[in-house]
This record gives sequence, structure tokens and C-alpha cells, in this order.
Amino acid sequence: MFKLRQAPYLRALIYVIVLATIAAGLTLMGLNTPTQLEAIKAKGSVRFATTNTPLTYYIRKGKPAGFEYELARAFADHLGVKLELALPGNFAGLFDVLQQRNAHIAAASLTATPARRAHFDFSPAYRQSAPVVIYRVRRGNPAPDDIRDLQGRSIEVLPGSSHIELLHRLRKQHPELNWRSRPDDTVTDLLDRVHAGELDYTILDSTVFEAQKSFHPGLKAAFALQPPQPVAWMLNQHHDGTLKAELDRWFNLDSTQKLIKTLEERYFARTNPLNFFDTVTFRRDLEERFLPLLPWFQQAAEETGINWLLLAAIAYQESHWKADAVSPTGVRGIMMLTNAAAREVDVRDRTDARQSIMGGARYLTIVKKKIPDRIPEPDHTWFALAGYNVGFGHLEDARILTQKAGKNPDKWQHVREFLPKLSHPKYYAQTRYGYARGHEPVQYVSNIRKYMELLRWEVDSGNTLELPTTGKPPVTETPVTPENPAPDPLRLNNLPTTL
Repeated sequence: MFKLRQAPYLRALIYVIVLATIAAGLTLMGLNTPTQLEAIKAKGSVRFATTNTPLTYYIRKGKPAGFEYELARAFADHLGVKLELALPGNFAGLFDVLQQRNAHIAAASLTATPARRAHFDFSPAYRQSAPVVIYRVRRGNPAPDDIRDLQGRSIEVLPGSSHIELLHRLRKQHPELNWRSRPDDTVTDLLDRVHAGELDYTILDSTVFEAQKSFHPGLKAAFALQPPQPVAWMLNQHHDGTLKAELDRWFNLDSTQKLIKTLEERYFARTNPLNFFDTVTFRRDLEERFLPLLPWFQQAAEETGINWLLLAAIAYQESHWKADAVSPTGVRGIMMLTNAAAREVDVRDRTDARQSIMGGARYLTIVKKKIPDRIPEPDHTWFALAGYNVGFGHLEDARILTQKAGKNPDKWQHVREFLPKLSHPKYYAQTRYGYARGHEPVQYVSNIRKYMELLRWEVDSGNTLELPTTGKPPVTETPVTPENPAPDPLRLNNLPTTL
């Protein structure tokens, strides 16, 4: 009887002991399990998901660049680990990468919306941006004034963007508001279609459009659909919160805030210098800045054999002939040499006009050697300039695309059609070096050729300057034969007149 009466109590006691043992074991396991931040440091790398775009991450002259990339690299350096990148095929893929735990953080100009906060954590905001309606300025196409003007019009937005969430809310009050998104669309695709008239409108974050608009003249922002929203990094919700806490601490550092301002100036605040073309300003600069520099251009021409008109045109494109010019990326001087380029051509002071011009001429001869000898002039020079601007890997990608399309990869006229395609996933997904601002080298070469033509006109007309002439060269349309070789814009006394 005693054993029967005590049995329930013994079973209860055993149950309590087992539970206590399990709880103690779990506690010990918890004490031995590293936090998320400790695990990242132990592995030696932090993984960011981002997109291959001009404002997030891309390869520039053989090196990684982009606002998000540089900020992410700084955070990795702060942790003392390496930076790894996950690049999904499209913007919407960022969320899949995070949810599948293939990245710790997503960094791609993401708006911290209420819907996203329900599923993800966010870092402190590092920018504010408002969704704006983008339209093409043309006769008979007035700018939309408010949301009612968007009803019944063709609108496309970035897939997976916060703008879709916003449009769904707006449609409750404006039922005729419709839009669509294509899975592989990029910001460039949307802007191109609005510019071409294939779309009435698109919607982009204001900071993104400001950084891109100079590459799409004729596009403007009409109005904002809502006030500016916080832009931040996104990460999975984690039980220990150590990574988020470290992000909070890092973003609040004075050094981080200073870095963000520097990167904003480099990637967002600046206008596109490649679109600069003002003949009135050019003539003023010709008289006020160029004449004192002329002896150095002539000396560089004598030393290297490069036509001084070409050197002067490159210098104007690079710096507008300002000896103290400095870019946000750190290149400086009249020829805007990098530190590495300056060392290679023995330039000790990049802001010294003579050193910069002489060094720039020497460096151009080095750059030119990277182009196959079989390519004749003047295309050989245009390829050299384009490769210097965008990177020779991207130039080679464009030449391969040109060849695949059945065109001549050794002709600048053909390759310049394919360079801009390097900003489209359909094309850069096929290439070795990926995304590039392909419009830039095309515009870069075009501007230099325009400045050469203006300089030539001033020399030949004698209206403004009394400069040494190089004689009237042959025009580029002259058939090329062994007796009549193609004009070489690098050689003295042999500059093409038509561009």
C-alpha cells in the first residue's frame, strides 16, 4: 500500500528532475553558442546582398565601386572581417537571399517601409528619399500635377520595390490607377523606356533619379507621391540582436557619418561631367585658362608625338583646364591623374600644370598599348580613350557583344552601340566583368572629339587665337588604301576633321 501511494509522487519528482536537467543543458548550450556577431567574426567574413547598379555595386576601371559597396566595405573593415557579396539576378531577389540566410545584410537603397519592418530589421537610416514620378519633357506632354493625372496612363515600377506597396495603398482612393513591373527590370531600363516614349511614367526614389538623370536628358521629376522615407540596410530578425546592435553603434559614429557625406558627394550630389558641353564657356576658358598652358601641350606633343589638340581636348574634358581640379574619387590636376598613374609616369605633383600635362601625354601612350595593334587609327585612339574611361575589361566585354551580334569589334562605330548595353542585365549577364556605365565612355569619347573640333576651328579661323597650325589634315571619310592610310589622331600634323 505504501508503494502504491508513493508512486505518483516519485513520478512527479523524476519529471521535475528531468525538466531541470534539460533546462540546465539548454542553458549550458546557450552559454557555449556564439552570438550572430561572434559567428561572423569567427568566420572572418560578413556577407552583403546588393544589386549590380551604378549606385550600389559595379566594376569601375577594374576595381569595385558604388555607394553601397564602399559603405559595406567600411563596415566589414570595422568588424575586422572580409566583405563578401551576393548578387541576385534582380532587385526582388534581395529578399529571397536574406530569407534563405545566404546573406547577413541587404544593402541596395532600401526604403524601411512598415510592411518590410514586419518581417525584417533595419539599420539606422543613412539617407532620406521620396518616391517621385518621372516623365519625359516634350511638346504636348505636360507634367503631371498630382496622382489623378497618373490614372489611365502607362506606368512601370521596379519589381519588389517599396513603390508597389505604396501604389497599392494609393489605389484604394484612386481605383483607375494601374501599373506593372517586369521581373528583370532595372532603373536604367525604366528610364530608357520613359525616355523613348514607350512608357508615360515611372516611379523612382528621388536620390536615385538625381544621380541618374544627367544620363537621360529630357527626363524630369514631376512630384513626390509621399514625404521622404528612411533608407537603410535590411537584415533578418535574429534572437540575439547583436548584429543589429553593432550596426546601430557603427552608424552613430562620427567617422561613419563623415564617410556617408563623402560617398553622397561622390555618387549622388555630383552632376555628370560627361554631359558638359557649352561653347560659350569653352571659348571663355580658351582665352582665360588655355593660353598659359599652350607651351606645355606643345612640349608634350614634341616629346610623345601626340597631337597637342588631342591632349588639350582630353585635358578640357577631364578638368576644364584647371590645375587644382580634384574629383570626389581623388584624381586631380589638369589631366586628372590617379596616384597610381602619376607614379607610373613619374609625376610628383599632380597639381603642377607642366607635370600633369607631360604625365598625361606619357600615360596616354601607355594606355594605347593595351589596344590591339591591328586596329587602325583613328579607332585605335577612340578605343584607348574608352577603355581608360570605363576599364579595359568592360571594353573587351562590349567588343565581344559586338562580335556576337555580327558586327566588327575593331570598329568604334560598331562597338559604341554595344557599350551602353552593359548597363542592361540581358547583356551584362553574358559578360565577364558584369555591369558598367556603358553610356559614359561613349559620351567621353564624343566630348573629346567635339573639343578637338572646336579647338581646330579656333586655330583655322584665327578669330580668337593665334596658335601654331598643323596644316589641313585629310578627312576621315577618305577611303583607306595602302597609299592613303587612315589618319592617326595621335600623330602631329595628322588630325581628322570630321567626327
